[in-house]
Amino acid sequence: MAFDISVLQKDLSEKVGAKLEFTRAFGDDVVSFPKEKLLPMMTHLKERHGFQFMLDICGVDYPNRAKRFDFVYHLYAPSSKGRLRLKTQVGETETIESLTPVYRGANWFEREAFDMFGIRFAGHPNLRKILTHDDFVGHPLRKDYPADRQQHTDRVQPIWFEPSQGSDSHPDKSLVPINIGPSHPATHGTLRIMGELDGEIVKRLNVEIGYLHRCFEKMAETHFYNQIIPYTDRLNYCSAPMNNVGFCKTVERMMGVDIPPKAKAMRIVLSELSRVIDHLVCIGTNCVDLGALTIFWYIFEQRERVYTMFEKLCGARLTVALTRVGGMAYDNPSGWEQECLETVKGIRKCIDELDQLLTENKIFIKRTLGVGKISAEDAIDFGFTGPCLRASGVNLDLRKAQPYYGYDQLDFDVPIGTNGDLYDRYLVRMEEMRQSLKIIEQVCKNMPAGDYTIRDKNIVLPEKKDVWGNIEGLMNHFMLVIKGIRPPVGEIYDSTEAANGELGFYLVSDGGPRPYRLKVRPPCFAIYQAFPYMMQGQYVADVIATLGSLNIVAGELDR
Repeated sequence: MAFDISVLQKDLSEKVGAKLEFTRAFGDDVVSFPKEKLLPMMTHLKERHGFQFMLDICGVDYPNRAKRFDFVYHLYAPSSKGRLRLKTQVGETETIESLTPVYRGANWFEREAFDMFGIRFAGHPNLRKILTHDDFVGHPLRKDYPADRQQHTDRVQPIWFEPSQGSDSHPDKSLVPINIGPSHPATHGTLRIMGELDGEIVKRLNVEIGYLHRCFEKMAETHFYNQIIPYTDRLNYCSAPMNNVGFCKTVERMMGVDIPPKAKAMRIVLSELSRVIDHLVCIGTNCVDLGALTIFWYIFEQRERVYTMFEKLCGARLTVALTRVGGMAYDNPSGWEQECLETVKGIRKCIDELDQLLTENKIFIKRTLGVGKISAEDAIDFGFTGPCLRASGVNLDLRKAQPYYGYDQLDFDVPIGTNGDLYDRYLVRMEEMRQSLKIIEQVCKNMPAGDYTIRDKNIVLPEKKDVWGNIEGLMNHFMLVIKGIRPPVGEIYDSTEAANGELGFYLVSDGGPRPYRLKVRPPCFAIYQAFPYMMQGQYVADVIATLGSLNIVAGELDR
């Protein structure tokens, strides 16, 4: 069933019973609606039109407007591959209904909007701060909050639970309260897990995040577009180039820029190399959490080989900033593609040996099979995407569903699990790495000739020889550095299939050199909020095992 906005427009107007405004912005379908119609409209969209995924919710601040905030929802219908943006306006002292009765995954997104903007949600099950600490005063993403104003606290919050997990949010005195992290080795100093145990069984669980919150989105409002690229590296730092690609792709689509074929091919190769090392990190660290340290050292050798390939391109390894709006920062050095093919051979051998070590290992199977399960229905309701969603049996991969950069011309498969447990998440990532290597080989063997970037003086810096060699090149360089690139006025949402799932960027431009608003849709933000529900009734040892299988990256989670 193809997505037909005209059918949706007629049906919504009749069923919702309110004046709706339908527009199209840079290819995105947008519906503006009165906030009082939120719940009936969202319910109808989900039940009648298949918009099962609530991907993102965010606010935009317009301090000089009577209705100060735009509130924006992004929905996806997998059956029709339709995407929809819904917008409403909320005054500073007004409330808006919580969407949690329709989409469970709205919980954290609404808490984030409350924390960052002060927007209040009527009927929210637990409306409290999520990224800033409880002593924090103000709302960081409002336009009148200074970008350089930091606030610190030394006060540790007590253990508490979601009201929906029991009648009392405080620990039960007859059970054992426990903190796992943030200093626990499996939480890497950035995640706090609060548990309530009956022996070794988890009765209730809650999580606290925000330990690595740097307010990336606020920094984006104070920097030029190309200056933001190094900050995107630090979102999911386990696969940094994929963040570069996602951000630049969003800006380019808004500007109507079609990058050269060689740049597209290079971005595919870098993205798939990044997917492989991200999965290696996930599996390797997960094995450490299960007690298998040797595997960690073994597979990290392959990660270092990929970093060496990155280093040959740009001189950096972990955070690379390899893309630019308009193409790539650098061309491939001579022989890079052939060396990449050799690297792929080594990684494939490593994956085969890893398969022999783990896949039929009795100890590994007992620690992973049936552990940390989540059904396809629940995964969709929470907004899962990526390997964790596919492990639950849902066939959704943007490289197939909404192909970009020529993925539709490549031969690869999307592995799908059945049980949605830790073991299936491992199997899906193992096969995804093999498919990524297959993609890399196809592209490297047929790397397009030509330039690695467009040559538009209003978008791309001239080459150094032109800056040093002629006055026109020097002037172009000066003007672009001082004035920056300037996308047209408007808004856009664009996404890519990152290692953890759908990485989306919602960009609002006022025509200036800096984003008016840049919202990141981080894949593991939606995934992690389901963690407490996945762990109820499980063993405490399975908490650590399951956490690693979800691949929560704090830079992406907290931003």
